[in-house]
Order: sequence, then structure tokens, then C-alpha cells
Amino acid sequence: MPSYVIDEKCDGCKGQDRTACMYICPNDLMILDAEAMKAYNQEPEFCWECYNCVKICPQQAVDVRGYADFVPMGASVVPLRGSEDIMWTVKFRNGTIKRFKFPIRTTDEGTAVPDVGFPEGPGDLNDQNLWTEPQSGGLDVLPTK
Repeated sequence: MPSYVIDEKCDGCKGQDRTACMYICPNDLMILDAEAMKAYNQEPEFCWECYNCVKICPQQAVDVRGYADFVPMGASVVPLRGSEDIMWTVKFRNGTIKRFKFPIRTTDEGTAVPDVGFPEGPGDLNDQNLWTEPQSGGLDVLPTK
């Protein structure tokens, strides 16, 4: 279920030329309507439901209708982004509320080390194995048939 913008909450990131959701969307789906100063998802059918726009929106104006396996029917999931972490609030249809807190990445953009200290494995990028295997799997050698 794709992301959508709640018009009453969206302020277009206060007149910026690019909204936060436009900046973060990996598919470049979010667009700013310059006349209405509201963001919207221009192609919902291509939305990955990655929740990036939901998490970054300062007005909590972006939402995703969750699937039943993640968000039980009648429930809601709301992220609240702080400077150190994201607090997810899940409200079930019976009124029960659960909160989960997860730290956000503090690595500067472009400085993350992709191999996380694992040596490069055998093979090349066209190989069916991940390039850090078998070490990243905790194995000495990859199992074979």
C-alpha cells in the first residue's frame, strides 16, 4: 500500500524548493505542488513502502496504509523522529498501544563502509554469491550440493 500525504498536515516544508519527502524518496516519487504548497506521491503504483518519507516528515503528514501482517486491521503505526532515534507507536484496534524505539544512523552521508570489515570473498560481482561470503555468513567455506 503506497504512501500518501495528509493534506491538512502538509505545509510543503515551509516553502522550501524541495521537501523532506522529496529528498529522501529512493524512487523520486514525491513531488511538491508549488501552487498548493503540498507534497504528493506522483506514482503510487511504484512506491516501495520503504517508510522513508513517513519517518522524515517533520509534520507527520505522510502515511502508509500498512499490510495486515505488519499493521493489524484497524491499527495505525506512527513514527516520531528525534535527533537520536525513531519512536514507533503502534495503536491496535482494541486501544492497546505499543512503542518501539530504534536508533537512527549517525554516520555522515557517504562515509558508511559497505564491507563492514569483512574481507572480499572469492569470485567477482557477477558471481551468484555475495562478495563478502563466506565470511559474512560465519562460515569458512560455502556449502555446496
